Amino acid sequence: MKELGKFPNRKARSHAPAWERIERHPTWHKFMKFIKKAVFFCDKINDWIGSYVVASAVFIFIGVIFSNVVMRYLFNTSFVFMAELEWHVFAFIFLMGAGFTLLHDGHVRVDIFYSMMDRRKQAYINFFGVIFLLIPSCYVVLTTTVPWVAAAYEVGEVSIDPGGIPARFLIKAALPAGYALMLIQGASLCVKSAFIILGKPLENS
Repeated sequence: MKELGKFPNRKARSHAPAWERIERHPTWHKFMKFIKKAVFFCDKINDWIGSYVVASAVFIFIGVIFSNVVMRYLFNTSFVFMAELEWHVFAFIFLMGAGFTLLHDGHVRVDIFYSMMDRRKQAYINFFGVIFLLIPSCYVVLTTTVPWVAAAYEVGEVSIDPGGIPARFLIKAALPAGYALMLIQGASLCVKSAFIILGKPLENS
């Protein structure tokens, strides 16, 4: 009976050295180095776009709004180009900043339960949320909008209003571009969450 009682412990101990051998193997270190670089690259892209490109667009957006207000209320006039530019820039900010917002966990979430969970349970939600929600939605948007943008470029689509913004395909291209950035950031979050679930957070490995 003592032998049987010790068997589960021996079995549990037999797995630990195997995992330790994997971690000590040079291939594992190369794999972890590659994963870290890939995650860092994804994070860096969205961080740079959010910090510089989107931040610059915000100042442009403020300038456009200010110009529209001045022209309307001081000079009693307006331009279709400036009116369209206002919501074009806003759409650009919203779409191109989505990946940056995900990187810094700024998206609105139902925080009733998530905030009370420990880090590993939060990682489970993030992991399965990316796999079953974010990736499929990004796939649908990308596969439907890329041909849409290509068609707009081929026909040289412009604003339907006289004096409006030409090259309408540029703002349309922000839609797949924004979702592509969110997709790579979702992939980064998925990988980081997976390693947290395994008890091997990337920042500690």
